[in-house]
Amino acid sequence: MKLPILAPDGTAARVMLAFLATAGLFYVNIMPAIVSGLIDSLNFSRADAGLVASLNIYGAAVGAFVAVFLVTRVPWRPAAAVLLVALMLLDGLSIIVTTPEVMLPLRALHGGVGGLLVGISFAVIARVSQVHKTFGYLLFVQFGLGGFGVMLLPPLAPLYGTAALFLSLIAFSAVSLVMLSMLGDYPIEKPDPDKMVAPIQSRPLASALLAVFLFQAANMGLYAYIIDLGQQAGLDIKFISPTLGISAWIGLLGSGLVIVFSTRFGRTLPLVFAIGLTTLATFALHFSQMAAIFWLANVLVGVTWAFSIAYLLGICAEFDKAGKMAALGGFASKTGLASGPFVAAMILSDEGYGQLINIAVVALVLCLLACLFPARLLDKQS
Repeated sequence: MKLPILAPDGTAARVMLAFLATAGLFYVNIMPAIVSGLIDSLNFSRADAGLVASLNIYGAAVGAFVAVFLVTRVPWRPAAAVLLVALMLLDGLSIIVTTPEVMLPLRALHGGVGGLLVGISFAVIARVSQVHKTFGYLLFVQFGLGGFGVMLLPPLAPLYGTAALFLSLIAFSAVSLVMLSMLGDYPIEKPDPDKMVAPIQSRPLASALLAVFLFQAANMGLYAYIIDLGQQAGLDIKFISPTLGISAWIGLLGSGLVIVFSTRFGRTLPLVFAIGLTTLATFALHFSQMAAIFWLANVLVGVTWAFSIAYLLGICAEFDKAGKMAALGGFASKTGLASGPFVAAMILSDEGYGQLINIAVVALVLCLLACLFPARLLDKQS
């Protein structure tokens, strides 16, 4: 039975595009479960587990960068189908791997395939009307299902090993493959000179890309280790896992607000408010030994992460409608997501997470400064 083709700008199509873009990087949303599972089930060191996470996302950054040059040259739908099948095969192979020496290059390759899929998906999203709204749906899917992942998977890893983690990724890719057949063509429109950002405005684009990089690096550097951070602070996994799941679900509020607001209140004011809150909540992790503060900090970061990154990626996408700058924004995002755990793995010591928290706070402040230029520029043009 042939599935129906959805209206290209309809809500259902936006949701399915969100699933497609999430499939290539869903492991990021359950990264604490993966890092914790590698440590607990396969006896990886903290550094090795962090490097697996980092290389997985660095591979995605490479894939997203390659996508910048391919999005206008290859038919996106067949390419996405091939990439989804490849992801399922690589996740299947990951189930039988038990050593860091093999896991590291395998997950790097997986990241490259997933990053290419995300880059292609971002380019297609850039061709949809109200791009901020579609990115809002994207974050809604990521945080909603990511909440289930970080709540349900960590307790399963000691019982079933890493198979529980990688089988969940395979299932997500399979569902996305079915949804792919229901999406329209999304052809590249001819440029409209009245809607194009002038080439001279490469500086605000560079600022937007830098803001995306810093925001993702600051958040993922801590998020990848958030289970271990909580445990070192004296909290129990039975408290930490539900906390992370709830924070991801409450984070749906952030992506939901993007869907509702779009650019009704501009971009600058929402970003100043949200990134400011992210910074305060990140600093509060210094006091994670207090369960209420750990819970509240994670909930706030969940809301503001989903909210802020949707606007930041939307800003990148608005620099062209063919999708190249959206794919480039995806590259900056993946590079940031990879660099956070990489830096964390290099600086973590037995002394705890205080230094890492401080570095994340500084990165978030710099992110806020970097995003003001492009956000204000686009607000004026609107």
